[in-house]
Amino acid sequence: MTSPVHPPTTAVRAAVALALAEDLEPLGDLTAGLVPAGTQARAAIVARAGGVVAGGRCGLEAFAQIDPAVEVTWLLDDGTPVVPGAVVARVGGPLSSILTAERTALNFLCHLSGIATLTRHFVDAASAAGGPARIWDTRKTTPGLRALEKAAVRAGGGANHRGNLSEWVLLKDNHLAGLGITEAVAQARQRWPGRTVEVEADRLHQVVEAIAAGADLVLLDNMTLGEVARCVAERGDARHPLLEASGGITLDTVAAYADTGVDLISVGAITQSAPALDLGLDMDVDPDTV
Repeated sequence: MTSPVHPPTTAVRAAVALALAEDLEPLGDLTAGLVPAGTQARAAIVARAGGVVAGGRCGLEAFAQIDPAVEVTWLLDDGTPVVPGAVVARVGGPLSSILTAERTALNFLCHLSGIATLTRHFVDAASAAGGPARIWDTRKTTPGLRALEKAAVRAGGGANHRGNLSEWVLLKDNHLAGLGITEAVAQARQRWPGRTVEVEADRLHQVVEAIAAGADLVLLDNMTLGEVARCVAERGDARHPLLEASGGITLDTVAAYADTGVDLISVGAITQSAPALDLGLDMDVDPDTV
């Protein structure tokens, strides 16, 4: 097999194994069991719509876990744009094995390519504004698939926010209910001196306090364009802390938010609401083996 980027990671193996178990337990693939033994086939994974490819390692792993005799040649790396009709990969080997792995491989590929595609749309829209803003994700991910979905965001040109709660400190409004911003930042610095500290703010005075307290990032939560622009002006040209716009930002509004001069724009929709990219498996059975 030819890997599209790297060998499968632990997260990929585990996710694919769980998906295959969901599809096959307890009796295996009953329909594929009707295929005559020894029947060989060739197939191609083909894009039915335009977008950005992601999830190649999951596709490879699905075929590998079903049957190492299935040969997969990956033609397009993750992050590659595709047009309708583009061949993403070629598959060959026992027909029954290809049929058993087909849906699991495509489920991962369609879902993750959909995330990469929507991310690319946001990245392109933000870039058109000409500002420094980068698109990044949130923790609004499918349980158990976060590492894969965040990899798809990177394939689409986006960046990753923290991967889990232990990576850095994000002081949201509920955390700050019993602590002031200044005190909370100081305690975080004392307890975890090497960790990033981010403060959520929905008012300009909170942004001012977070800057004075030495936060690394300030999340501008559900602010209007005018409010975000005022926060950027308050921060000035120092570029510290980084400012993140977040909350309800869409493809129609992302360019305007990018134009304010914020450094980061977080979009939960790129992992939570991305439509799947339509990919299919076109089969060609070898008549000499039937």
